[in-house]
Amino acid sequence: MTDNLLFEFTVDKPTKTVFVNREFAADLPLVWDAFTKKEILDQWWAPKPWKSKTKFMDFKVGGRRFYAMVGPEGQEHWSVQEFTSISPTTNFKVHSSFADKDENINTEWPSSDWDLTFSEQNGTTTVSITIKHQALADLEKLIEMGFKEGFTMTLNYLETLLPTLKQRQ
Repeated sequence: MTDNLLFEFTVDKPTKTVFVNREFAADLPLVWDAFTKKEILDQWWAPKPWKSKTKFMDFKVGGRRFYAMVGPEGQEHWSVQEFTSISPTTNFKVHSSFADKDENINTEWPSSDWDLTFSEQNGTTTVSITIKHQALADLEKLIEMGFKEGFTMTLNYLETLLPTLKQRQ
């Protein structure tokens, strides 16, 4: 990991929002692809030893990604991401919900609205992520589940993956 790259994780309880700012030592098109192509997402979108398994992904407004985080003993935690807005290479928004293996939304678990903005300066790409929740209890539940630690680990895996993706270009 490059020590001088920005990483900020802030929880704002009054607005029920998580803010994440993360820099990557890679060009914007590569980082954009890492967040928007299932073949790349499945290489990093889970804290190890968990793995991401995308059943399908249709990256367009109104499209969805249906995927599971698969644990070392084969346990599966499914989620649905619904793409609500896409501005190629600069921003996309998604409504994220937990689900069962048949794509039924689990209303017992928190859902959230993600807003991901991408920018590049001098070969360093910054991803700014805003995650809004409907209720403070939903935000608190996600934090209690270890979201900060898991998402930090996940973003760090992306950082280590990016140089190998650059080599394949």
